[in-house]
Amino acid sequence: MDMNITKDPAYDAADPNDFPAMLEVERYGKRSTAFDKIISATHDHFWDPLDKKYIGFDQPWDLDNEYLMPPHMILDLQTAIGDRLNEQQKVQWVNESVRFSMSSILHGEQGALALSASLCHILKDPGAQEYAANQTREEARHVTAFSKYIQLRWGTPVPVGPALGNLLIEMVGSPLVWKKLVGMQMLVEGLAMGAFASFYTYTNDPLLKRLCQLVMTDEAFHHKFGKIWADRTIPKLSEEERNKIEDWAAAVFAGLLRNLGSPDQKLRQCQRFGIDPAWAQAAFLEAFTDAKIRTRMQDATNIFRVLIKTLLKAGIITDRTRGQYAAYVDMAELYAEGDRMVGDDIAEEGIKYLMQLNGGRTLATPSSLAAE
Repeated sequence: MDMNITKDPAYDAADPNDFPAMLEVERYGKRSTAFDKIISATHDHFWDPLDKKYIGFDQPWDLDNEYLMPPHMILDLQTAIGDRLNEQQKVQWVNESVRFSMSSILHGEQGALALSASLCHILKDPGAQEYAANQTREEARHVTAFSKYIQLRWGTPVPVGPALGNLLIEMVGSPLVWKKLVGMQMLVEGLAMGAFASFYTYTNDPLLKRLCQLVMTDEAFHHKFGKIWADRTIPKLSEEERNKIEDWAAAVFAGLLRNLGSPDQKLRQCQRFGIDPAWAQAAFLEAFTDAKIRTRMQDATNIFRVLIKTLLKAGIITDRTRGQYAAYVDMAELYAEGDRMVGDDIAEEGIKYLMQLNGGRTLATPSSLAAE
């Protein structure tokens, strides 16, 4: 476990196979207070996807004729792929693309559930362990909610794409706390918050809009857990340790950017519409130069822009890797924006809604919970 790069006792970890370490008497009295506010706040943003008081999965949608998202939000239709589709096919392509996105989110939530549970097995700090248990519970309700949404709209999800699937397998199976937290709480959660903000802002489906906001009330706190780790860890890293974390994050970002939304991840979708996947991949790469990607990322809800800002604010982007991200976004602009994320306002409105339903106490928001 020497590779864990632990700089704060709150993140001390045992080997996954060393349960006796969790029975050490001294461990129970070494509880950090760093996560107490986040743990307490979980009551304020409680919701139940099986209770219609919070959300009802009974709203129909005509997938053949009604756009779930505006067509300009789907990258594929901005390429030669769109030229091969008539209007109804474009509706169907958009809605099938949303199915792919919802399926990827579902797989990501399942990965987050398993990863959070794995942290319960290795984090020695009782407070960190309790937080991980809370997050496991919240990720489980996300799996339930997205499963129900996909079942209502399409019946079944599509299989996980290799880019996301390989990342989730690596993170869940890793014994390293830093890789789990950087990979899930920052990279995947940052990606998810951007995706949820985009769907909340642009979707035509009121059910999807409500679902995204409810999930964001949880995810904003999960992101906060990662920020606490970054605040307590990044400033204390050696150059070698920082480089290892920074390079791994940059490699994951590049893989997600180039693969997650490209046609080679949508083989089944291309085949359904009679489009050769190899041709679609070439059309996609030809249409989306770095300049065009940068333009698309100017939208504050762009999923990768949110991800980059998460890494930048955590101190995981330095001059060594800055150029890899600067090709797509204005890094100075991101840094000048302050610490608030695009999803914070949406999440806080959602928390207010939930507190009215739950008879909550005082409003606890992610932005009000400073790391201790």
